[in-house]
Amino acid sequence: MSDYEQYKRLVRFAAGMVLIVIEMLLFAYVWVKFYNPKMEWPYVRLGHYFIATVYAFALFVFSNMYGALKLGYMRIYEAIYAQTLASICTNALMYIPIVLLTKHFQSIIPLFWMTIADFNVIFVWSIIAIKIYRALYPPRRVLLVYGERPISVFLDKINDRTDRFVIGEALHISEGEEAIQKRIKEYEGVVICDIPSHIRNSILKYCYGKSIRVYATPKISDIIIRSAENLHFFDTPLILARNNGLTFEQLFIKRIVDLIVSFTALIILSPIMLISALAIKLYDKGPIFFFQDRCTKDGKVFSICKFRSMIVDAEKEGESIPATEKDPRITPIGAVIRKYRIDELPQIFNIIKGDMSLVGPRPERIEHVRLYSEEIPEFEYRMKVKGGLTGFAQVYGKYNTSAYDKLKLDLMYIQNYSFLLDIEIIFKTVKILFMKESTEGFSQEAATKIHGYKRK
Repeated sequence: MSDYEQYKRLVRFAAGMVLIVIEMLLFAYVWVKFYNPKMEWPYVRLGHYFIATVYAFALFVFSNMYGALKLGYMRIYEAIYAQTLASICTNALMYIPIVLLTKHFQSIIPLFWMTIADFNVIFVWSIIAIKIYRALYPPRRVLLVYGERPISVFLDKINDRTDRFVIGEALHISEGEEAIQKRIKEYEGVVICDIPSHIRNSILKYCYGKSIRVYATPKISDIIIRSAENLHFFDTPLILARNNGLTFEQLFIKRIVDLIVSFTALIILSPIMLISALAIKLYDKGPIFFFQDRCTKDGKVFSICKFRSMIVDAEKEGESIPATEKDPRITPIGAVIRKYRIDELPQIFNIIKGDMSLVGPRPERIEHVRLYSEEIPEFEYRMKVKGGLTGFAQVYGKYNTSAYDKLKLDLMYIQNYSFLLDIEIIFKTVKILFMKESTEGFSQEAATKIHGYKRK
């Protein structure tokens, strides 16, 4: 283990503060040079300090929202992307107080050049900060303990982050608890992947006693318990899991927000929707929209509306054929609108109608729900709330993330729901729009398995 382990949080914080201070100074210069003189009563020293502090606070909030300051969690290009998004959002937000303080709409050119300067600072900071961090904290050598479930896909994910983990050895639980505990001592951490509860509990307790780090894939019960409430009726610890989905107050606020945001988005995005509709129609003269039956809260079926991105009759006789990588059925126009999620925009009408919510688990096709529920009985748990245009699984997963992992992500959202979580997911949705991996199609094997369900 690194000698600097105890300073890890301090190193992250210090590196993040360096970036925020530099960007704050850039903003302070632009404010003093270009905008402050246009005020009726220009600020002096304390006023400059105040508005610079507001900028730093806003940048810190957006940076945390996008995870831009989490050194060690992201690759260099991901850190650059996330921090650039945070800077753009902060700079755009700060234009509002600039207008209010100067009492006129001002030129955005100074802010534009400041954003370019921010990008250069971010680029250099990301490379230097992450390289220093990795030198101080090299990847951990860990022991992987697994059970009966196949681990090839999980291993691929682990091996894709060699900056974080190095799998030194993989042990099946059939080796026995004594042998596993003996091997654990030789590593800096343990990764537990879907093993029976009694064995997992034994390993967790052993590692806790030895102060050994543990990474574990959560079970459905873990997610439910994690959001439970502590009760103290008597001297025995008791936890309460309500398991009712969202409360009346949460549903009411969520619906109001859905309507406000949907009508606003419809006005702002109408030019993009109109251009997309014309392009689809002119390409092959086929229908603009594509309708499909989906399941939402309590299994209710509704007809989802999307821009058509595939050839006409891509799913003949109503057969479900999931999109694969480089799917030949996707039209050139469809490839573009799918890449930037424009094909999803007509679902705004579903939200206004009340079929869907802005944020929630993605509504699945009826046959997919049946198939997944046969393999994973708990899959129906995700229908305790309305389906959403975007969601926790869309932000943290991919288009082709396994049904079991999507279920876990959706349950994390349901069990930890809050208004602020919805806002966070909306902002993070902007981040994934330009990330290729978030729109990757199913592998041919996975698509064939789903398609084959209707032929059984």
